[in-house]
Amino acid sequence: MTDLHDLVHAANEWLTLDSIPDYPGALNGLQLENSGKVAKIAAAVDACLPVIEEACASGVDLLVVHHGLFWQGAQRIEGGLYRKLKRAMDHDLAIYSAHLPLDLHPDLGNNILLYEALGLDAAAVPFFPWKGHEMGVRATVDLPREELLRKVAAATGATPHLCPGGPARVREIGVITGGAGSQIHDLAATGIDTFLTGEGPHWSYTAAEELGLNLIYAGHYATETFGVKALAARWADEFPGLTTTFIDHPTGL
Repeated sequence: MTDLHDLVHAANEWLTLDSIPDYPGALNGLQLENSGKVAKIAAAVDACLPVIEEACASGVDLLVVHHGLFWQGAQRIEGGLYRKLKRAMDHDLAIYSAHLPLDLHPDLGNNILLYEALGLDAAAVPFFPWKGHEMGVRATVDLPREELLRKVAAATGATPHLCPGGPARVREIGVITGGAGSQIHDLAATGIDTFLTGEGPHWSYTAAEELGLNLIYAGHYATETFGVKALAARWADEFPGLTTTFIDHPTGL
């Protein structure tokens, strides 16, 4: 058994949680502690009731998620939140959440891991500054747009949705996982011709057409499974004796 707080301290250091701003509801780090010992870790995208129920049924001691328990901020502990917390505490389940720090990380982050999963030869570099940090990665490539779509589908296991507003041959690609489509105007100004993300507002499609940008929506959930898996694996590498699993609960969004 491994001490919970040793795992939390290590993850906080790896992800530099204190140095990266985030949305208030993210509440990065340990969100719910347990009695202090961990043997089995589960990774999942969302701290939703079905995920917590499966973790408890599987004897998981620590659940690491990308989207945590408190996205709505201060709220009454009733309904779904009550059921999630009660189920977790009844089964001694700790919950750790990492949002933007797990998107941006150069090794464990969703952005770089999604890009690497595409199997492209070019090295990616950070791009798109936000509050002192680069929100995504970009690369200079050379491949047909349709080939890129096939690679995205293979990497995510989901069928991407394309706005073919840019060139048929991709030369400059930018990647920001999750819901970055609303930033389409600022992204176009960076000089990329193709942007890969999870989702965005309806108007971003027509905006991408007018901006001359290929916009690929590969699914918010599907683009954010990478980081939590990598963090769980890093824990298992650094702390012998831990076992890990992934709880897949796709939203289709």
